[in-house]
Amino acid sequence: MIRFKSFSSGSCGNCSFLGSDEGGTLRGVLIDAGVSWRSVLRAFSVDGLSPENVGAILVTHDHYDHIRHLGSFCKRMSVPVYSTGTILDAVRKHPYTGSFYGKDIETGEWISLGEGIEIRCFTVPHDAAETVGYAIRLEGRIFVIMTDIGEMTEEALDLARQADTIVIESNYDRDMLLAGSYTFALKMRISKGFGHLSNAACADALRDIWHPGLRNIFLCHLSQNNNTPALALESARAALAAVGAPLSGTVTSDPPVSLRVLPRAVPTQLFVL
Repeated sequence: MIRFKSFSSGSCGNCSFLGSDEGGTLRGVLIDAGVSWRSVLRAFSVDGLSPENVGAILVTHDHYDHIRHLGSFCKRMSVPVYSTGTILDAVRKHPYTGSFYGKDIETGEWISLGEGIEIRCFTVPHDAAETVGYAIRLEGRIFVIMTDIGEMTEEALDLARQADTIVIESNYDRDMLLAGSYTFALKMRISKGFGHLSNAACADALRDIWHPGLRNIFLCHLSQNNNTPALALESARAALAAVGAPLSGTVTSDPPVSLRVLPRAVPTQLFVL
């Protein structure tokens, strides 16, 4: 079975685990390392897991909230760090990341990590040295994560249309952002294509992505100041209802799709996907 857990999602820190126990032992990957080693250990222990269940770390980009604790992780786990050469070079320039064993990967190509796990990274627009999302294939199913994405790309949409589970950014409500206390420059940085995905843009993407095989949608990286879980869920639910997606909690003869928000700074349960 496929298992997923988020340790934190947002500007306060990002880190999640995805794995499979198809071979008898749960093995998987961490996606980003923006949460402290101690916090991850504590959250793992709740589910009877440990770093022994991790075989690799995937990095989406070099911003602080995604790599802050990478050096600490790599001191304690002898696992490779996967990302593009551009991202790994940028990560190495951060003094707090320390040394690590990096493995360059090319965008657009599926590669095997062993343990029945394959990954493919794809470039997304965001104001880092480079930013990627990941499609991860395990047990014949595809999991797609796309966080810190200024706008959707055709490649991201195409991979998400093949996925059983997607993690997609729903960072801000436009009205809250424009009426809020951020400077004009910061508001433009967030909203103009190389920042973050709004609730409305996420809803547009969900209408485009929806297909009958999609079973799990996780909304991620919600802003603390410019969004609420209720607003993000309302926007996503309306988009899915508009295309006839059978949502959990509604009367439907079709298998429902589960829609959830990943919380900021709080670990989730270990989801069975």
